Amino acid sequence: MIKLIIGKKGSGKTKKLVEMLNAAVETSLGNVVCIEKGDVLTFTVTHKARLIDSCDYNISGYGEYYGMLAGIKAGNNDVTHIFGDATLRIGSRNYGELADFLERLSKIEDVEFVFTLSCDEQELPEKIFDFAEKC
Repeated sequence: MIKLIIGKKGSGKTKKLVEMLNAAVETSLGNVVCIEKGDVLTFTVTHKARLIDSCDYNISGYGEYYGMLAGIKAGNNDVTHIFGDATLRIGSRNYGELADFLERLSKIEDVEFVFTLSCDEQELPEKIFDFAEKC
């Protein structure tokens, strides 16, 4: 399952993501991971979650981002949730590539993905909502 938190800059996307992440940590029977760009969330995400800065691994583009997320799940089958902040800054603003990325991720089973997208919902192609739901 893939969920998207969509809105313009300053609309509270990251705050909602952190609330969802911290709630997931309390209910998950496995591990919760959060990917960010920079170290912005260090003091807001519970220490019980694994926080990863994509800059530490030079991740850029949706191909590399997919490889990272698939590798996290492959390396630890106990991962139940993966949260991603600043998705468009890690991948790109190419919404066609974003749709392909989400389609590939939708095939990974037993993990819930939640991503923030800093844009207007109307900018996104309809295809995205074949694989993801807005929350």
